[in-house]
Amino acid sequence: MAHATAKRLEVKVDDLDKALERIRSQIDEEDYQTLAGGVEALAYLSAEIQKKGASIRRLRQLIFGPSSEKTDEVRERLGEQKNEESGEEAGEEGSADSAGGEGSGKGQKKKRKGHGRNGVDAYPGAERIDVSHDTLRPGDPCPIERCDGRVYRQKEPHYDLRVIGRSPITASVIARERLRCALCGVIFTAGLPPGAGEKKYDESVVAMIAYLRFGAGFPHYRLERIQESFGIPMPSSTQWELIRDGALEIEAVFEQLIVIAAGGEVLHNDDTPGKIIELITENKERKKAIESGEVVASSSKNKNPEDRTAIYTSGVISVTEDGHRIALFFTGREHAGENLARVLEKRPEELPAPIHMSDGLAANTPGELARIIANCLVHARRHFVEVAENFPDEVLFILECLKLVYRYDEEAKKASMTPEERLLYHQEKSAPVMKKIEEWLDRQIADKLVEPNSGLGEAIRYMQKRWDALTLFLRKPGAPLDNNIVERGLKKAILHRNNSRFYKTKNGARVGDLYTSLIHTAELAGADPFHYLTELLRHAAEARECPAEWMPWNYLETLERLKSRAPPGE
Repeated sequence: MAHATAKRLEVKVDDLDKALERIRSQIDEEDYQTLAGGVEALAYLSAEIQKKGASIRRLRQLIFGPSSEKTDEVRERLGEQKNEESGEEAGEEGSADSAGGEGSGKGQKKKRKGHGRNGVDAYPGAERIDVSHDTLRPGDPCPIERCDGRVYRQKEPHYDLRVIGRSPITASVIARERLRCALCGVIFTAGLPPGAGEKKYDESVVAMIAYLRFGAGFPHYRLERIQESFGIPMPSSTQWELIRDGALEIEAVFEQLIVIAAGGEVLHNDDTPGKIIELITENKERKKAIESGEVVASSSKNKNPEDRTAIYTSGVISVTEDGHRIALFFTGREHAGENLARVLEKRPEELPAPIHMSDGLAANTPGELARIIANCLVHARRHFVEVAENFPDEVLFILECLKLVYRYDEEAKKASMTPEERLLYHQEKSAPVMKKIEEWLDRQIADKLVEPNSGLGEAIRYMQKRWDALTLFLRKPGAPLDNNIVERGLKKAILHRNNSRFYKTKNGARVGDLYTSLIHTAELAGADPFHYLTELLRHAAEARECPAEWMPWNYLETLERLKSRAPPGE
């Protein structure tokens, strides 16, 4: 016997209350109170289930990774959910998948852009070997019989690509001949070949270790195993000593980055959990001291970082007037707001207040420092995505509207608009869309179309409370829409945390923050992080003397100036 599929019935608590009032005169007061209590319990349980559903989804994202929040994919998931509730199979006539026309069926995915083979232009770091023709030169007669023409050089040569594998760190053994006088016994040793250098460990070794650890999340012990298997030992202790000493050589450049970042027009910040063994040990010892009465804990943990047990890696990304993007990382007990305040302490007093973009958490606030507050639209949007299964129509309305706003922002970027031109464009295109959202939010609450304590109600209140900060891009030139740039930057810290697990000491965290900041700033500037670190270490003395000339966006020009000043032959 076939069982009918139960359909979901949408009932608002307000409708139940009105129905109870209509039948109140027809039932006993005791029965009425019983039913009213049941409706109240139902409303509470419904709200809690929605909250739990969102919490379970968040937990699932933590364990298995986040599902896509793109509008089209959210709509597709909701379409599949509706098919399941109505008993239809995806792909049937009239279903969500077949409504999109040809090519929109379930399981058919669009091809990812950029698939295919890489040409030689994709290998800028490859060694180029120019090979002349073995028998012909430009101007020679054509070797084809009965042809009186002459050959000439083509504009582009024929390219062949050869890719080889080798260990991340290679070594050379230089065997210098030794001669000994048979009479006086003096030993004469051959000199070093050109380019051999004087140091055992070249600066490029330090740069490679630092990039693998802090740019690619490759811990020292793994590199040690790889190097051992290639017959070129590189113990973990040696790796640490090299990058520690290297950090001292280029610390002035990191400090200069902080100074330049402090003068930025837009500053983003956020944080992610970190781990420092030294601080964890201190936490345990402090807890014992508090329990024994030797130490009195502060009454406000937010004011005294020493009383905190949590450890964070904060990311601060500053966008300067010249368009340079600087990434800074700080690991310790301080929140992202406190680390941003440390950066802003170096801001020149004559500069106007910067735009501060964050997700709106109090921990991201840099105290009472003057700033223009902007909040992240993506965070506000995410609150709606989390309740999409319970409120599909309402959520899709918000997603479709915000999709338009992001489309206009992308058009402004493609057109290379100035901040002022971008502002006017958003005021023309995006302002009506955001006004439509604002009116919709107000109507949901004013007309009691949504339960205030439901997941949707909380998402609405979150957006209403931060509306001015969420729409700063409609009033201030250069104001960003979201905090995505710093969230992408924090993936560096997360990659390190997932692979290397922890820092052993506070000094180790300081070294890691320095290299991560330099590496990601170089990436944001379109520079090669490995080459940048190598040249910084090779010219550490010059970098200490004038660090402003050794930023990722100008160090190549500095290198050219040094080469032009060098004596011939060097």
